[in-house]
This record gives sequence, structure tokens and C-alpha cells, in this order.
Amino acid sequence: MIALNLVWEVAQLPLYTLWVEGTPAEIAFAVLHCTGGDALIAAAALAVAILLTRSWHWPSQGWSGVTIVATLTGLGYTVFSEWLNVDLRQSWTYAAAMPRLPPWGTGLAPFLQWLLLPPLAMLAVRPTARPFAR
Repeated sequence: MIALNLVWEVAQLPLYTLWVEGTPAEIAFAVLHCTGGDALIAAAALAVAILLTRSWHWPSQGWSGVTIVATLTGLGYTVFSEWLNVDLRQSWTYAAAMPRLPPWGTGLAPFLQWLLLPPLAMLAVRPTARPFAR
């Protein structure tokens, strides 16, 4: 999941004003900082999902439920965090190229990141069907 988020963070850089206004060191720090934050969000979303679904033997049991709850948890946190950091704190700014989603103006790129990457990462740990024993 960390590698997926690192690639995503780099790919979406042109959608933030930092891409034009930041120094190379500031951009590198932001990518590493945001990727680390993504890892923490993913870990917390997974923990919440396991607790809420009571899937104590995940991923061998409860894979689908955990995937759905973790994805929605990460997505919900992202919508809140983007609103808090873009609109209230103004910690970062979207470039004009960033499509924004109503009603809170969440950037499309971070929204898609948390809609798509958790299920992709979960596929990597999904249990495979075992062949019949003879």
C-alpha cells in the first residue's frame, strides 16, 4: 500500500500549487510526509474495519467486509482531512487543474486515491482458493 500511495502522491503533484511554488526540497518533503500519513491512515482504517466487522482472522475470514469498511473509513477521513487542511487551515492549496467534488470541494485526486487504492492493496492479501486435497 505504501508503494501505491507513493506513486499516487507523485502523480498528483501537478494538481497542487506546491508543484509550481515549492522548492525541490519542499516537494520531496511533502511527498514523503504525505506518503507516511497515507500509511497511518491505511493502518488505522484497517484496524477500525477489523474491529467493526469483528474479523479477528482477517484476511482469511471477513475479507470483503473489511475491504469495504476500510475503504469507506479511509475515504471518509480523507474527505474530512482535505476540507480541514484546504479550506480551514489552508495547509495546502489545490491548483486550478484539480477537479473538486461537491459538497465540500474535496479534490478528485485524493478522493479517487482512497476509493481505489485500498481495494487494490486488499487484493494483494486476499486469500486464494485452495485446491482440493487428495
